[in-house]
Amino acid sequence: MTAAPVSGRAHGFRVPRRIVTGHDAAGVSVVVGDGPVPVSRELPDDGVAFHEVWVTAQSPAVIGAGAEDPTAGALTVPPPAHGTRIRVNEFLPGHLDEHGRQSPVHRTESVDYGIVLEGEITLILDDSEVVARAGDIVVQRGTDHAWANRTDAVARVAFVLVGGEFGPDVLEVLPADVRGGLMRHGPREQDAGGAA
Repeated sequence: MTAAPVSGRAHGFRVPRRIVTGHDAAGVSVVVGDGPVPVSRELPDDGVAFHEVWVTAQSPAVIGAGAEDPTAGALTVPPPAHGTRIRVNEFLPGHLDEHGRQSPVHRTESVDYGIVLEGEITLILDDSEVVARAGDIVVQRGTDHAWANRTDAVARVAFVLVGGEFGPDVLEVLPADVRGGLMRHGPREQDAGGAA
């Protein structure tokens, strides 16, 4: 599913500005793009928005000169297997499910850096919860988790996702079919493991 571009503010969401640099024909550093991120997906019933900033398909990343935009296209939660993804998620207050969560419990085979830009967000793990506030950084390492904004203000979190592989020590303690249950698609889309 391709997400339609969204601009401005809807449902209380704020689409971030993205500035992209490149090079002109003479090798001079220039701005090749300046405007709202090209892909946003709002889930108003969940009180969540995904604003895609940039994606790379591999590491090392190919650095192009022009205005090519690898971000346009289908919105998926995890990064490419050997790539990266940066997005800003917004979590509106007042959208918790019966379990006190705002996102489904999910796992990706990636290392995700969650930088809280504004407000506070609760990270929900199998055996615990932790509140992260503006300025805090969560390093999410392939664990089952969910998110919840349990305040009365918007929470904004920048996520930098880096494709990874589970190490042998992690695979020894996880279920044998762990990769079958990974989140692979976009938010609220059916995944192989049944997570929506």
